[in-house]
This record gives sequence, C-alpha cells and structure tokens, in this order.
Amino acid sequence: RRGPPLAAGLRRFAAAPTGPLAGVRVLDLARILAGPSATMLMGDMGAEIIKVERPKVGDDTRRYAPPYIQKRKGEDSDIAAYFTSCNRNKQSIALNFTKPEGQEIIKHLLAESDVLIENFKTGTLDKYGLGYEQLKEQFPQLIYCSITGFGHTGPYKERPAYDMLIQAMGGSMSITGVPDGEPMKMGLSMFDLTAGLHGVIGILAALQDRHATGLGQHVDISMLDVSVALLQNQGMNYLAKKERQKRVGNNHPNVVPYQVMPSKNGHFILTASNDEQFEKFCKVAGRMDLVADDRFNTMKARVVNRPVVTPALNEVTKTQTTGWWLEQLEKAGVGCAPILHPDEVFADPHVLSRGMLIEMDVDGCDEPA
Repeated sequence: RRGPPLAAGLRRFAAAPTGPLAGVRVLDLARILAGPSATMLMGDMGAEIIKVERPKVGDDTRRYAPPYIQKRKGEDSDIAAYFTSCNRNKQSIALNFTKPEGQEIIKHLLAESDVLIENFKTGTLDKYGLGYEQLKEQFPQLIYCSITGFGHTGPYKERPAYDMLIQAMGGSMSITGVPDGEPMKMGLSMFDLTAGLHGVIGILAALQDRHATGLGQHVDISMLDVSVALLQNQGMNYLAKKERQKRVGNNHPNVVPYQVMPSKNGHFILTASNDEQFEKFCKVAGRMDLVADDRFNTMKARVVNRPVVTPALNEVTKTQTTGWWLEQLEKAGVGCAPILHPDEVFADPHVLSRGMLIEMDVDGCDEPA
C-alpha cells in the first residue's frame, strides 16, 4: 500500500515495528501533552508515528525544564524530562506548515498516512487549508483526530484550554480538597492524559469502522467532555437528588472508612469498602465492640455518622505503626496500601515485575533513560 519513501531527513525505525497497530501510520501534528500522549500509546502498540515540530524550536515541552534527562551521571543533557515522558517511539521532522510549501509536504505525507492527530485551538488549522472539512474529499480514508479543550462545536469551541482550567470547569476541583479549604486540583494533568486516552479509543473505533465503510471520519475529543464524563458516580450523586456535594477531603462520599488513616509513625490507606471488610478490620484492631454499635455496624450508618466514625477510627489506627497495619490487614484480606513517593514506586517489586520501568536509548546520552 505504501508509496515512495518519505521526505528526506525523516528518521526511520531501526527495525520494522511490531504490535497490533503495526502498519498504521500516524501524522502527529500535536504538541504539549494530550495529543503526544495519545500518539505515544499508538506507537507503543506498533503504529508508525511521524511527529511534526516547528523548525528551530520544536515542541514546547522541549523547554519544560528542569529537570533534564542526564547526559551522564551528574551532567544534564538539553532534553527535558517532560518531553521524553510523552514522545517515545516516534520519528520527528521539522516543518513549517504555515507556509504553502509546508502545507504541500503535509499533504504528501497524508497520502501515505492513516491517521492525523492534532490539538490546536479549534479553527487554527483551517487557516492553512489543513482542517478536516478541507482535507476529507482529497483523503476520504483519513481518520482525523482533534483533541481540544472544548471540542469543535458549542459556544466555547474557540477558547484555549489548559488542564487546570478543565479541572475547574468540569467539576472535579469543586469536589476535591479538605472540607474547609479551597478547591484543589489533582496532582496529575488528569484531563490532558485522559483526553489522550479517549483520543486513542476514538481512533481505534474509527479504524474498525473504516474496515466496514472504507471511509475515515473526524474524531472530535473535548477535554471538557472527558472531564464531565469522568464525574461518573460523583455526577450521579448530584443528579440523583440535585444537591451539591460537600468536599470530603481524602474520604469517600459513599463509603466509610475509605480514606487516609493516621498511624503511630505516618499514614496509610484503608479501604474497608463493605460490612464484611469492616468487621475484619475491627477484628484486627481488637475493637469488635464497634460491630455492635449502631453508628458503625452498616455501610449506611458509617456514612451518616461520619463525624463520629472517622475520628474514632483515627484514634484506633494511631495505636500501631503503618507497617503493622499493612501486614495485619493484608493477612486479613482488608484493602490497605502504603502512600509511596515516586522513588519508592519505581523501586516497588510489583511495579518492576510488571515491566513498568523501561530503559530506552536517548540520542546524545551515554546511559539509557
């Protein structure tokens, strides 16, 4: 199916890619995080990713530093760690598609591509003749994925967006944080990353549909749509009774105890998510009297009596160390976990056994990153 070689200067795979998407070629016009995270996942599954970057400056995240990848121990390279987090398994070309000659090269590449993915503000690529409506007749089999803050329709479609704005507008900040504190954002760029995931899901569905119809389509991913969809059970908590939910900090709105617990030497997570698990917890704690207490003995009672239940359980867990609780609760089959820092995560034996830490060669660096 493939035609002549791609433009000169394009770095080729050292070996043919493998995986379920081998043979799929993606023209990646995306930058920052949402779009690049999507194309990285497709590259991980074997797709050939051709990343288009601005001449001289490249993707903005090349400058999202420090920290930098280490060239050698104790010496920084000029490669931002952020950039490497979402751009593995890609080939890169520098191209100015705001110029007519750049636009022609894009169209040449599209003749050999299955998917185009972009995350510019709605309408930006239309100015250069590279919008979906402008391309679909010339490339009817093309799957064109747009990941934007607000989508390509609706009154907010032309607004720029960043993850924190979407966290605010999508409702998640209003339900995150301690009860008496300010609304709190999550520690991750959650909706950049989940919009990227939804983009991959949409592209895979469109590829399957193309097998039946022979036609591509526009996959329109809105970060705000994604954030509203992910309200999920929290959204239904509101819709059920049309009442605003109060923030409950590290607690769960519908389950107690399902939260951060204090110990003699720190904190841990306890998720006694049903009555059976709560009874097992009480047995480990030597507090079977709580099972007979009407304020503690059912899931509903523990939620209704949260102001009594949570402080009482905090006093119980303060009597032993985190290690003691984790060992005893795990033996009893009660949900629990340590609260790990990234250095502890990447040293965790289970994380390592699952292959979640990989090393890849980086141009210009003596050691793999």
